[in-house]
Amino acid sequence: MPRIKSDWNSAINGYETYLALERGLSANSIAAYLRDISKFSSYCLEHEAISDPGLIGMTHIEHYMGFLFDEGIARNSQARMLSGIRSFCKYLRLEKILEGNPVELIEAPKPQRKLPDVLSVNEISAIIQSVDLSRREGVRNRAMLEVLYSCGLRVTELCELQLSKVDFVDKVIQVIGKGNKERMIPIGTTAINAIDDYLAQYRADIIPMKGHEDTLFLGRQGRGLSRQMAFTMLRRVAIQAQVRKSISPHTFRHSFATHLLEAGADLRAVQEMLGHAQIVTTEIYTHLDRRFLRNQIDQFHPRSQQAARAVKNPS
Repeated sequence: MPRIKSDWNSAINGYETYLALERGLSANSIAAYLRDISKFSSYCLEHEAISDPGLIGMTHIEHYMGFLFDEGIARNSQARMLSGIRSFCKYLRLEKILEGNPVELIEAPKPQRKLPDVLSVNEISAIIQSVDLSRREGVRNRAMLEVLYSCGLRVTELCELQLSKVDFVDKVIQVIGKGNKERMIPIGTTAINAIDDYLAQYRADIIPMKGHEDTLFLGRQGRGLSRQMAFTMLRRVAIQAQVRKSISPHTFRHSFATHLLEAGADLRAVQEMLGHAQIVTTEIYTHLDRRFLRNQIDQFHPRSQQAARAVKNPS
């Protein structure tokens, strides 16, 4: 059967439907895939004169990867873009637009393993305590930060958290994560109490807009909060707390995982709470706080000076 001719717009539109219906990806993930493929299509049209995506070959993709390198694109981004092209080519083959697999023999750039910024327990406390409770939305902002740190949520999961999914008795929340995967996460007493305060002192006076009746965290107009609003709120509070690190809601997620593992939590339990599909993604947190590991050696290794002094001078 001969291949089906196509053009970039038609193929990308079909790919968008495939990502949503066949792979069940979130809107944010779909947007990220489409951005990368749009860049690839622009390159193919401008530099390779390819108007039919079914005509792309291994050489064209290799040229594109070289183009990204010359543009100074980070290796992690190059690897992500190649992964997107691989997914796009799979779709094209399913639709009989592309014959063969031009990505099969192309090796992805080895990603750089960049360790995320992590806040100390004292910095987390300082940020939460710096929330201005004299402002009407202060009680809501404090509850949001307590939930972020207590549960290690992604910012989208926080903004879309439903009131009906918070179990105040068993102290767990139900979250819909990436790929519409559902998971249950324990929530601490401090965060539960902060939600209680928010419900009584703020949300009780808000009339939710249609479609937002079950959204936990609402703005003044009764709508759920956007990701950007959550980013802005946290950065404003961090400035008030005089915490100088680069901070986003994801920093709270990194700190949640790191603090748990430092305290001896099971790696697979943390993987489950974070909603990571692969445990290697969670393992990055085992490399984070080298000072913590150094302190463990200094305090407990028989040959360390601190441990030796403790043995000689028991309290």
